[in-house]
Amino acid sequence: MARHGGGRGWYGKVVGAALGVTMLATGASVWTAQAGATGGSAPKASASATPGGDVEPVAAGIVHASDKGARGVNITIDDGPDPVWTPEVLDVLREYGVKATFCMVGTQAQAHPDLVKKVVAAGHRLCDHSVSHDTTMDKKSEAYQSRQILDAERMITKASGGVRPMYYRAPGGAFTPYSRKLAASRGMRPLGWNVDSKDFERPGTDAMVATVERELSNGPTILFHDAGGERSQTVEALRRILPWLKEQGYSCGFPVR
Repeated sequence: MARHGGGRGWYGKVVGAALGVTMLATGASVWTAQAGATGGSAPKASASATPGGDVEPVAAGIVHASDKGARGVNITIDDGPDPVWTPEVLDVLREYGVKATFCMVGTQAQAHPDLVKKVVAAGHRLCDHSVSHDTTMDKKSEAYQSRQILDAERMITKASGGVRPMYYRAPGGAFTPYSRKLAASRGMRPLGWNVDSKDFERPGTDAMVATVERELSNGPTILFHDAGGERSQTVEALRRILPWLKEQGYSCGFPVR
C-alpha cells in the first residue's frame, strides 16, 4: 500500500505545537516492508516520557489479527481527533454498536482533550500515531523517532485523563525495527492495516465501500480517517460498511495485543 504522504498541508499547521519536532517531509514506502520480527533487546524509554508509572512490554511484531477471531474485523480511525468529524464518526459507531481503535496525532489530542475523553468513555481504544504525522520517520534518527513516539504517548495519555494508548501506528506505515521495539517496550503493540479504504483521497462513498468489500479478504484491520480534511464520505461509508459487515457474519473488535 502506498504511504499516505501527499496533500497533507493540514498537518503543517499543527507541527509547530510540538516541541523539538522538525518540519514534515514527504516520502513513499509500504507499511508491510518492515513487518517482520525484530531482534535484539527493546530500547530504553525515558522514565519521564509518559505519566502512569510502569508499563508491561508487549510483542514488537505488527498486529495481524482481531480479538474476535477468524470472522473478526478491526475498525481503525486515524489522524484525529477532529472537532467536526470525530463526533460524527463516534455517532455512527454508537449507532451500530461498534468499538474502534482511534490512532491519534499527539498535537491533535493535545488540542482537543475533550474529544479524547469522549472516545475513551465510549469504550474505544487509543493508538499513538506520533506527534506530527511525519511520514518519513523511518528516514530519521532514532532520537527523532523516540521523541515522536514518546511525546505523543505523553500527550494522548494526558489528554485522555490517564488512559494510555495501547498501540502505535507509524504515520504512513513508516515503521522501523527501532520504533517498533520502542513502542512495544512502552506497552504499545505496533499496528498496521490490511485494507485501506482510500478515504483520504475522497474517491466517493461508493468507491470506498467497494474497496473495503473487495479487499477484506486481505486481513481484518481496516483503515479510515476522522481528520486531515473533509470526512463526510468516510462517515457515509461507515454507515454502509458497518451493517454490511454484520450481514456477512463479521464482528467488530480490537487488534490482538
